[in-house]
Amino acid sequence: MKAFLIAGEASGDALGGALMAGLRELAPGIAFDGVGGPLMQAQGLVSRFPMDELSLMGLAEVLPKYFHLKRRIRETADAVIATKPDVLITIDSPDFCLRVARLVKEARPDLRTVHYVAPSVWAWRPGRAAKMAKMIDHVLALLPFEPPYMEAAGMECTFVGHPVVAQPQATEAEIAAFRTAHDLGEAPVLLVLPGSRRGEVGRVGQIFGTALKQVLADRPDLRVVVPAAPGVAQLVQETVADWPGQVLVLDPRGTDADLAASHKRAAFATAVAAIATSGTVSLELAAAGTPMVVAYDFNWLSRKLIWRMALIDTVTLVNLVTDTRTVPECLGEDCRPELIAAGLKTVLADPTAQLDAMALTMKRLGQGGEAPGLRAARAILSGLSGANPAHGGA
Repeated sequence: MKAFLIAGEASGDALGGALMAGLRELAPGIAFDGVGGPLMQAQGLVSRFPMDELSLMGLAEVLPKYFHLKRRIRETADAVIATKPDVLITIDSPDFCLRVARLVKEARPDLRTVHYVAPSVWAWRPGRAAKMAKMIDHVLALLPFEPPYMEAAGMECTFVGHPVVAQPQATEAEIAAFRTAHDLGEAPVLLVLPGSRRGEVGRVGQIFGTALKQVLADRPDLRVVVPAAPGVAQLVQETVADWPGQVLVLDPRGTDADLAASHKRAAFATAVAAIATSGTVSLELAAAGTPMVVAYDFNWLSRKLIWRMALIDTVTLVNLVTDTRTVPECLGEDCRPELIAAGLKTVLADPTAQLDAMALTMKRLGQGGEAPGLRAARAILSGLSGANPAHGGA
């Protein structure tokens, strides 16, 4: 049996690596081909070209590479057609992956195609599902409420669980080592997460700093800890220079990767609360049991367009998965220091409802069950054998 897999960014590489491990466990002897990063390569994939070529975000980055990407789409589709795999598995990165799948499906309509990570049609642009159904047979969903949207468009869809439930959590020893290493003593920690992209940090950095002045005026005992993503660590260091209090930036540059990961886990686990930009970091906080306020702003044009197209009144997955609104949000025009500070004070005063919602979120995302990568592998093999791959359900 042969599977051709395509991932275009680090998150997809992580999903692909776990999926490949599951496929190897359930189908020993399976052969892999395709495009992926270090985690997929560790499972036996020889990537046809560096995955980093596809890890582009934003119009300004994509335009200069447009013709090169078009050529890679054609080359990749030709490789799938020529090697005749049993299944094509595309992982997220829809702009690249679905274009490859469309070309492959035109030439090989009999080849089974699987896409891992459902598009968020429940949030905006619902028509994407119908377009996707023309080239995808089976979708692997990370969220439990997604299968009906995909099935309504004519695709099979299996909820396989979110990878956050399989991520390791900090041990008591790691937390103690983290506090000792940074001389935190027994001080309560407030986590601040200003984003992983320069634009995000630039838009919210000053706002977060002003909000902290209001919070620390009431809670001077809080120690502010800021885990920085490698690509924006220098910008984060410059941004927090004007923030009040003793701010500790966890800068992963020049630090052993395992130690940096351990300190980040410990920071998440030991914090009494967090201010975070929206995104999957909210699920990482939920997995660690850290209550939060979500705050995010867009540029002016994106703000107008996104709110006009949005189908939901919340962007935080804890709120969506549990159908509650326990995580306060300060988004767009509401991303203001006084609102962020007020939300954080409320959370600090009584986090009980949010902690309950976070625990329920983890349960609904598959915590305590079979690992998502293994569930995804089982769903793919079930589909190939002609069995019904457990539509929906947990």
